[in-house]
Amino acid sequence: MKQLQTQTKAPPGARPFQTSAELAIARCHQLARLSEDPARTRRTFLCPSMRQVHREITSWLQALGANVRIDAAGNLRGFYDAAQSGAPRLLIGSHLDTVPNAGAFDGVLGVLLGVALLAALDGEKLPFGIEVVGFSEEEGVRFGEPFIGSRALVGRLDEQLLRRQDANAVTVRQAIEDFGLQPEKVPEAHIPANTLAYLEFHIEQGPVLETLARPLGVVEAVAGQSRLEFIFIGRTNHAGTTPMHLRHDSIAAAAEWISAVERFAQSAPGMVATVGKIEAKPGATNIIAGEALLTLDVRHSSNEVRVRAVDDFIGKSEEIAQRRGLSVCRNVLLNQQAVAMDPFLVNQIEEAIRQSECEPHRMASGGGHDAMILAEKVPAAMIFLRTPGGISHDPAESVALEDVEKAIECGVLLLRRLASSSEFLKRT
Repeated sequence: MKQLQTQTKAPPGARPFQTSAELAIARCHQLARLSEDPARTRRTFLCPSMRQVHREITSWLQALGANVRIDAAGNLRGFYDAAQSGAPRLLIGSHLDTVPNAGAFDGVLGVLLGVALLAALDGEKLPFGIEVVGFSEEEGVRFGEPFIGSRALVGRLDEQLLRRQDANAVTVRQAIEDFGLQPEKVPEAHIPANTLAYLEFHIEQGPVLETLARPLGVVEAVAGQSRLEFIFIGRTNHAGTTPMHLRHDSIAAAAEWISAVERFAQSAPGMVATVGKIEAKPGATNIIAGEALLTLDVRHSSNEVRVRAVDDFIGKSEEIAQRRGLSVCRNVLLNQQAVAMDPFLVNQIEEAIRQSECEPHRMASGGGHDAMILAEKVPAAMIFLRTPGGISHDPAESVALEDVEKAIECGVLLLRRLASSSEFLKRT
C-alpha cells in the first residue's frame, strides 16, 4: 500500500497531520452553529438543522469520491469504494445529534475523523470499502429513547419505537415522513452481510485520559447500566413538636442510604454509582418528610459486579428502612447489559496507538455509544480522545489539536494494519 496522505499538503514545518486535524476541528465548530436554537447548539432527531448538517458533510464526502445517501432512519452514509467490486466494508461513524446546550465535539468529531481518514487515503483503494456513518440519533433527547439511528442498522427500529411520541405528540414515524423519508424503507438501512467491523472515534467525556496524560485510549467494554427508583416511606409530622427519637424521617433514611451507596462505590474498582434525583413529600421547611423518592444509576464493565452491587444497595435500603421504622419500595427503570468490544480490534487499536508513539490505555466507557448497538451484529471497537477538563455535554467541551492529530495518525495506522491482515479480511 502506498503512503497514506493528509487531505491537504502540510506547510513547511507543520506536523504531518496538523492540517487535517485543524480542518476537522474547524468543521466541528462550523456544524455546531447549525442548531435548533440561535445562541446554543441543540440538534435533535431529524430537526430542520439536520438537513444543513447533511448537506455540509455530503459535500465533504463527495469531494473525496464517496457516494452519499440518507437512509430511511435519517442516517447519513458515505461509501468509499474498495479496490475491487463486491469487497467487504468497514464502518466508521458516530452520531450527529446533540443534547441541549451542547459542545461542538461529542459525536460529530467521530464522523469528521472518518472523513479525515478518507482524505488521508488520497484516492488509494483498500481491500475493503469504507462507509462513514453519521447517525441521526443517539442521545435520546427528542423521544426519550436513545440510539434510533444505530438501531436501524441492526434491525431494531421496530413498530413500537416508530410509534413513540415526542413532547408534541409527533411520532418517530411522522418525524421520518416530515423529513421527506419513507419509514417503510427502514429495513433497507440494515448493514450489509459483508460488513467486517464498526469503528468509532469519540471524545472520552471524562477525566481519565487527562489524568494519565495520554491522548488516546482504547475501549475494552461499554459499561452495563442499572437505573432504579427508590421510595422511602416514613411518617409526615410537625418539625417543631416531634422529638428526634420518635421520628420516622424518610429524608434522614435516604441520606444514610446515599452515603452507604457512595462508600460502596468508592471501594469497588471501576464502579460508578450516582443518586441523581431526590424529591421529598410534602416538601415544606417545617414538616418532617413522609416520603422521599430517589433515583440510582449504577455502571460497571462487569455485569456480575454491577448486579451484585445493585443487590447490595437494595439490601442496604431495606436494612436502613427497617431500623428506622420506615418502609421502602423500588422500581427498575433500566437494566442495560455491558457490551465487550471485539478483542482482535482492541489489540489492533492498541498497537496502532503505540505505533503513533503514544502509550495506550485500555478502559471501559461509562457512557453508552452507538458501538454497543452495532456490536450486536458486527465486531465493534472504540477509540477515545482525551477530553480537556473532562467536560462534555456543555459549550465548554473541547479537544486538543495534538490529540486530534494523534487520532488521525492512529486511524491511518489502523487502516494499514487491517488492510494487511488476512485474519481481518476473512471475517465475513
